Amino acid sequence: MRASFRTGAVVAVAAAALIMTGCAADSGSEGSADDPIELTYWTWAPNMDKVADIWNAEHPEIQVTVNKQDGGDPAITKLLTAIKAGSGAPDLIQAEYQKIPTLVASDAIADISGAGGSDIADEFPDGVWDSVTLGGDAVYAVPQDTGPMMFFYREDLFAQYGLSVPTTWDEYAETARALHAADPSKYLGTFSANDAGWFAGLAQQAHAQWWSIDGEAWGVGIDEEPTQQVAEYWGGLVQEGVIDNKPMYTPEWNAGLNDGSQAGWLGAVWGPGVLSGNAADTAGLWKAAPLPTWDGDVANGNWGGSSTAVTTQSKHAEAAVEFATWLNTDPEAVQALVDEAGIYPAATAAAASVLTEAPEFFSNQPDFYEVAAQAADAVAPFAYGPNVNVAFSAYNDEFAKAAEAKTVDAFLAAVTAMQQVTVDDLESSGFTVAE
Repeated sequence: MRASFRTGAVVAVAAAALIMTGCAADSGSEGSADDPIELTYWTWAPNMDKVADIWNAEHPEIQVTVNKQDGGDPAITKLLTAIKAGSGAPDLIQAEYQKIPTLVASDAIADISGAGGSDIADEFPDGVWDSVTLGGDAVYAVPQDTGPMMFFYREDLFAQYGLSVPTTWDEYAETARALHAADPSKYLGTFSANDAGWFAGLAQQAHAQWWSIDGEAWGVGIDEEPTQQVAEYWGGLVQEGVIDNKPMYTPEWNAGLNDGSQAGWLGAVWGPGVLSGNAADTAGLWKAAPLPTWDGDVANGNWGGSSTAVTTQSKHAEAAVEFATWLNTDPEAVQALVDEAGIYPAATAAAASVLTEAPEFFSNQPDFYEVAAQAADAVAPFAYGPNVNVAFSAYNDEFAKAAEAKTVDAFLAAVTAMQQVTVDDLESSGFTVAE
């Protein structure tokens, strides 16, 4: 969602002030069983009404009504329209981490640090917590689910070709070469030009910072060494022809998961659902491992994830924060989120307490969630900006051309183009951009 709901020079100052200091919501009055506080919650996660039913049964003084929304972007668009109109917004909304800066800049979600939001920081990995604080003292949401990246591989094919699981990106490249040399129809993975979140997670692992705040200005650091390193690496493998260059989530990619021509996948913790849905007959043949690292630097990236935010129109911020905290940290609530919504919880202790059995698709790997926990703990800090959708769209456009060109130079040029498109959009939307 482009941050174009405000225009003119005032935008930069207002947005920066919101990012740095936050906008506190009104605190709500106390409710009772006879006269409960009534909260509305917009979310697209499945079966959230069943989770809210647990809260409502235990908290007659605060009752939550779930309104199911369509996906992430439509819900955010609907919220921003309500905020601009001055009415119609819910008390709480499910917000993807990359949407938080846009919502803050549009004065749509509140700083809940004064309503108890700061008290739960220790429940979450630092990298995840940074996503809801934007690196400052304000707290704009409670983390809900996260998508630490992982490496999925066909254990049977690795055994067949005598391959070892790569632990570094250098080893990954060597394994890709060895597999493709042994059977030219097989690849260790693919470079996907149709999912910017995937590439952002890889850049995050390399300690990229695509956006930053510099005083009252936004900094854009896409075309810098960490992302250049990632682009050069993948451009080199595609240029060699040892990695596929077809997008994920296509019929061809799905077929590759089934027939073994895709012997690996750089995915995220929610990958078992994708694999079971697209390659059900391969259950028990896959294993999960940590993402390969850059020269042993234990860091990771996220691919996806969302939070629970309180809107600036809510008149019951304290009650909303109480529910959001319960929803995302209470063991009973987190268990319900796992069972009903199928998420990977962001809260470290709560996740460990409820994720005790591997997903059915990975029943051959009892330590699946131990590997996932290591992946989640290693997530590096990464800040999003107010025009994520523009940068992500530029990724799709520019890397589609690079993947077809199959040259390192084209991959590096795509990073430069992403940077320019992102900067130009910020400036045209009225934001100040740091040099």
